[in-house]
Amino acid sequence: MTHPGIPTGVHVLCETAGRILLMRRSGTGFFDGQYSLPGGHVEPGESVHQAAVREMREETGLRLREADLQFLGVVHRLSDTNRIDFFMLARDWTGDPVICEPTKCGHLAWFDRDALPEPVVPYVLAALGAGTGPWVMELGWAAEG
Repeated sequence: MTHPGIPTGVHVLCETAGRILLMRRSGTGFFDGQYSLPGGHVEPGESVHQAAVREMREETGLRLREADLQFLGVVHRLSDTNRIDFFMLARDWTGDPVICEPTKCGHLAWFDRDALPEPVVPYVLAALGAGTGPWVMELGWAAEG
């Protein structure tokens, strides 16, 4: 029996002075118009840490080191398919965030944690409320019996 791969994503939380970096998705066909943490798919042959570093550079121009990333938690969710999303905290970075992929991001800004923009991608909002971790969450699955 063959088992299809599960799409795996990584999302990076950059926080400073109670403000978090969020981007509004656009032009992707997936949660367009909603705010999310920077991140993306883990590519074949790439670790979650490597994907986080690459995605942050590609999307925001921020430079991270793998050693400066800390796991927060994992969301196993039912969306268009079965998906796994890792959430990581960037403890340090260099540079100032900019929109590096304007066809995928319509807005990038720092937001007070207690005054997030609307709407935020629901599973990302749940992860932001889950605390410092480590935690595991399952979302979108029917409750048993």
